[in-house]
Amino acid sequence: MSGRAKLTVFAALATLLTAWSLSPLVESQAWLLQAALLLVVQSAVGAGARRVPLARSLTVAAQLLLSLLLLALLFAGKVESTGSGPLAYFVTDFGSLFAQGVHDVGEYAIPAPLTDGIQLLLVSGVLLIGLLVDLLAVTARTAAAAGLPLLALYSVAAGLSGGGEASWFSFLLAGCGYLMLLLCEGRDRLAQWGRVFGSAPHGRGAADSGISSGNVRAMAPVRFGRRIGALALGLALVVPAVLPALDDGLLGGPKDGEGAGGSGGTISAVNPLVSLQSNLNAQDNRVVLRYRTDNPQQGEQYLRILGLDEFNGSKWEASGRALTDVPQQMPVPPGLGDQVRLGSTEVTTNITASDGYTQRYLPMPYPATAVEIGGKWRFEPVGRTLVGDQLGRDKYQTVQGAEYKVRSLLLKPTAQQLQKAPAPDPAIREEYTKVPDNLPPVVAETARQVTQGTKDDYSRAVKLQDFFAVSGGFRYDTQTASGTGPEAVARFLANKEGFCIHFAFSMAAMSRTLGIPARVAVGFTPGEKQSDGVVNVSMRDAHAWPELYFQGVGWTRFEPTPRSGLNVPDYSRTQAPTAQPSVPAPLPSQGAVQPAPAPSASAECPPEMKKLGECGPTAPQQSAAGGDGPSVATVLGWAAVVVAVLGLPLLPLLWRSRLRARRLGTGEVLAAWLELGDAAWDVGVAPDEALSPRRAAGRMVDLGRLEPDAAAAVHRVAGAVERALYAPPGAEVSYAGLADDVRAARAGLLAAAGRLTRLRALLLPRSATRISWAVSARRSALTSAASARLTALRLRLPLRGRG
Repeated sequence: MSGRAKLTVFAALATLLTAWSLSPLVESQAWLLQAALLLVVQSAVGAGARRVPLARSLTVAAQLLLSLLLLALLFAGKVESTGSGPLAYFVTDFGSLFAQGVHDVGEYAIPAPLTDGIQLLLVSGVLLIGLLVDLLAVTARTAAAAGLPLLALYSVAAGLSGGGEASWFSFLLAGCGYLMLLLCEGRDRLAQWGRVFGSAPHGRGAADSGISSGNVRAMAPVRFGRRIGALALGLALVVPAVLPALDDGLLGGPKDGEGAGGSGGTISAVNPLVSLQSNLNAQDNRVVLRYRTDNPQQGEQYLRILGLDEFNGSKWEASGRALTDVPQQMPVPPGLGDQVRLGSTEVTTNITASDGYTQRYLPMPYPATAVEIGGKWRFEPVGRTLVGDQLGRDKYQTVQGAEYKVRSLLLKPTAQQLQKAPAPDPAIREEYTKVPDNLPPVVAETARQVTQGTKDDYSRAVKLQDFFAVSGGFRYDTQTASGTGPEAVARFLANKEGFCIHFAFSMAAMSRTLGIPARVAVGFTPGEKQSDGVVNVSMRDAHAWPELYFQGVGWTRFEPTPRSGLNVPDYSRTQAPTAQPSVPAPLPSQGAVQPAPAPSASAECPPEMKKLGECGPTAPQQSAAGGDGPSVATVLGWAAVVVAVLGLPLLPLLWRSRLRARRLGTGEVLAAWLELGDAAWDVGVAPDEALSPRRAAGRMVDLGRLEPDAAAAVHRVAGAVERALYAPPGAEVSYAGLADDVRAARAGLLAAAGRLTRLRALLLPRSATRISWAVSARRSALTSAASARLTALRLRLPLRGRG
């Protein structure tokens, strides 16, 4: 077998070994065999094309075309056809299956079922990586660079799977595949130099022949490479196991949320809103919590998970807070005065979480005064949140299957108490009224307009709530894209469509611009009471709402979301209480109480709950920025790929347009002459530096077959060049229509050229050769400078061994 054939085999093998890291992402590994077979065929086509031989571009094109045909045959009939003919299949049906795969990736959590769409994504992804590895390692003979696509494939798999017990094995396979590829290329390169030299035979001096005899082992460079690779791979596997706590305090302190006792540890900035939209749109409305309560106002009992108190303009998230042990009796809620506290009632709620709900944060009524629950939990006093502690390596306490009792206060503040609330504590106001500098001005302007004429914070808060829920013309729509970035609130205010995230975020942001301390709470609405007194809380009860701070009352819930089934708190009503806010033409509610659907045939955790609670051995530890479906990073990544694929052919066109504008914008004659010469070069009139400007202009007119007007423009530019070169200092050489003449001459050159020549002049201009000239000149200059520095350094070094 030739060296290139061996490289082909090891390139495919390295791709397959790295692709194994994708196996934890899905329930079945049947796709891996299909990917292996298609990859073998793809590699065989490449080997045959190189043996013909074909040009590199034709080799890659043949591999890509055959791969597409094989994928089309493999996935034919997997989706209902909407057209006829091969073009309709590739563009419409194949695209539909691909889109279905992207949707399934966003819908299911790991390990996801092997749907046809996900299978297409996996197989086509492996084939694409295999094509890149084959191109770099075999066609271009740069096996080291082939590690980049392999690293990308492994990084995606490791990032999505979050590590796990088998992560070291996947890393070992991927590393071995890459090392074998490098070893094969190294052997092939050494073989091209002939026989490998090694150490002298035993018993012979150094002056003897350096060629090892047949009965002596040669210490070839390949053997050193093998040992270095094995040692590096071994260290990469052993060191993390030997030093598992290297980042737990030695370098960076304790991890977020991993305090082991006392008051150590912090709460990480987790944003559970990542899947709220998908939960509201979920087809499988699975019950996640059940509870009994003696609360006489069960419709007001929201189950709060977490408070988001940091707003950076793009998103709300929980700030890092110190964790403590869970107290037997929780402290008085911040800001709660004696008058409101004495008028409250303590209620008891017994909650049972489903086995499929693995959220680390404990859903509780607010404000809780005591919690009875088994397991290892930590308490965050500022947000009054319970978070699961670390149980072991990559394992945390979760709510899964927990039965716990919560005692909480049923606060009954009045509108008068809120209206007469004194100014908040300066520290509270400073922390919870911060708004980012990039917040669009329309947010603060709208807040001021809506609350115009009010005299206190309570009246402003009620005005804002009514603006969203009643008078502003907003519609509740869970299909609206949540969006990110500082313009998200401004877009929502303009479009007036969204779901609870939009309403809660916007009211909290607008409240802060008015100087009212505000944050966003995440949790569940009260749920649906059953005939036996048990209340069921399902996926579609997931909700977000703003909390505003009033001294003497504390953090107070408001309800700006115009959704059916939500109750506006009595203390925030401006008129007689109604069953629900009146909104103009609301959409059918996705969160309305409905009979629970029939139990699913599968007892596993539903995809929606997997995304909110992350069903699995580990729980979320870092903030996620995204909504349902693909994350923002995924969407941006695919958008970048599309832009790159579509934009690469246009790069020369964009470069020439920018260069032309820069040259002509200076008004300099020589720059305009250079641009005119490049325009002629692009249509096939190569520059001749030996000619004078006048003769060069005549040659350009003759070879470019210019019309009289365009020819006259060329001669005017050439005349200006002669004046610039030979006129006395201070003479006027340029003229007002210089740039227009260059553009007219270029238009004449393009008009006289053929269609293919014009197309090439636009998309693949010949003058782009100047880029390679510039790079070559730059490289030569750097090489010369480095050589001069080395020479000077050698001359300055002391000479040893003299006299």
